[in-house]
Amino acid sequence: MRKAPRTALALGSAGIAAALVLAGCAPGTTDGGSAGDAITQEQFDEAMSTPTELTFWTWVPDIENQVALFEEKYPEISVTVENVGQGLPHYQKLRSAIEAGEGAPDVAQVEYQYIPSFVLPGSLLDLTPYGGGDLEEDFVGWAWNQVSPGDEVWAIPQDVGPMGNLYREDILAEAGITESPATWEEYATAAKTVKDATGSYISNLGATQAGQMIGFFWQAGIKPFGYDGEETVSIDVNNAEAKEVATYWTDLIQADLISTDVDFNDQWYQGLASGKYAGWLTAAWAPVFLQGTAEGTSGLWRAAPLPQWAEGENVSGNWGGSADAVLASSENPIAAYELARFINHDEESALSLATEQFLYPPQNSVLDDPAFVDQESEFYGGQQVNKLFAEISETVDTDFQWLPFMDYVYSTYEETMGTVIADKGDIAAALDVWQDQLVSYAEAQGFTVE
Repeated sequence: MRKAPRTALALGSAGIAAALVLAGCAPGTTDGGSAGDAITQEQFDEAMSTPTELTFWTWVPDIENQVALFEEKYPEISVTVENVGQGLPHYQKLRSAIEAGEGAPDVAQVEYQYIPSFVLPGSLLDLTPYGGGDLEEDFVGWAWNQVSPGDEVWAIPQDVGPMGNLYREDILAEAGITESPATWEEYATAAKTVKDATGSYISNLGATQAGQMIGFFWQAGIKPFGYDGEETVSIDVNNAEAKEVATYWTDLIQADLISTDVDFNDQWYQGLASGKYAGWLTAAWAPVFLQGTAEGTSGLWRAAPLPQWAEGENVSGNWGGSADAVLASSENPIAAYELARFINHDEESALSLATEQFLYPPQNSVLDDPAFVDQESEFYGGQQVNKLFAEISETVDTDFQWLPFMDYVYSTYEETMGTVIADKGDIAAALDVWQDQLVSYAEAQGFTVE
C-alpha cells in the first residue's frame, strides 16, 4: 500500500551552507567517462556483464519483486535493497552518508520536492549521458519536469499524486446532493448543506499538511516557488491568488463547515471510517489507502475531479510522488542508472508497481494499459477509479518548481500555517508571515531572492 506522504523537518543552517559551498562541483563517473559523454553500447554491455553489487535505498514495500526482474535480466548484477526509513529518517541518513563520503547507496528514492536540495551540492548524477533524456516522451510531461526542469535528468519518475475528490455518495445523497460539486463555489454551498443535513464535514483540511495546501496552489495556477538551479530562488507564497485560496478555506473553517484535524493519525482514520468526513480532497495514491483505512464503508465512496475555480475549467494539482536517483558517488553509474530506469520504465516492472504496490504511475504505457485503467473497484461502487485519475493526470500544470530547501519550507508551514489553521485563524495573514520566514532563511543561506 502507498504510505501517506511525509513532511520533513528543517535542514540545519550548516547543511544548507555546505550545500552552497559544494554547488557547482560536477560529478564525474568511473566507468562511463566524464559527465556529458554519451555512454556507448559497448560500455553498457561491458558494465552489465561485469559482476557488480549495487545498493538501493527505498521505502517501497516489496520492491524486491521488481529488483528480481532486473536481476533476472542482468544476472551479473546483484542488488541489495535497504529501507533506512521514510521521510525524515531516510533523508537524514542519505545526507549524512553523502557528507561522510562513504556508505551512500548507488540508487535512492527521493520525493520530487527534495530533488533540488540534492542537485545543489552535486550529490546526484546527471542521467542524460546514460540515456535518461531519451525517456521523456514515456512519462507524463509534468512528472518529467519534476526530474528534468532543464537539460539535465536527475532521476527517473516512479509515482505521482494527481489530485481529485473522494467522497461519500451516501452522505451527500442524504443532503440532497447527487453529484460531486464542479466548482469551488458549489463546493462551499454543498459544505453547508451537508453539515446542516447530516452533521458531517464535507472534508478536512489537515492543519499541518503542507502537501495538500501546496497542491491546491498548484491547481489554482499559483507558482509559489522558483529555482534557477544555481543560487537564485523566487518565493511568492503570499501573492493575491494564494491569498484568494487561503481566504476561501478560512471562510469555510470559521463557519465550521470544514474540519482542521491533523491527518494520518488514529483520530483522523476513525473520522474517515465513521462518516465524520463526507469526503477527502486528496491524490491518486489515496483510493487504495482509503480502502485499508475505512474498510467498513466499502461501496459508499466515489471519486471525482477537484472542484474548479472557474466553471468549465479542467485543471488539477499534485500531492506526493517520488523518483529514483543515482548518487554521484556511485562507482557503478551505468548499472545504477539501468536499475533506476528498469524499475520505472520496463513495462512489466512499471505495471506491477501500479497493480501490486499500488503506486500511482507516471508512465504513459501503464496509464494506457487496460490491465490498470479498466479495473473496477468494489470499494468505489464499481467505478474505474484508475481511469479517472489517469484523465486527471493529463490536467496537471507542467510548470511547477520547488526550492532547494523544502525541508525548511515544510517545517515552517507546520509551525506557522499549521498553528493558524488549527486555531481557525486568518490563513491569508499567515501567508505573509510564512513569506517573510522563507525569504529571510533563503537570504541567510546566501541565495538571491527574486
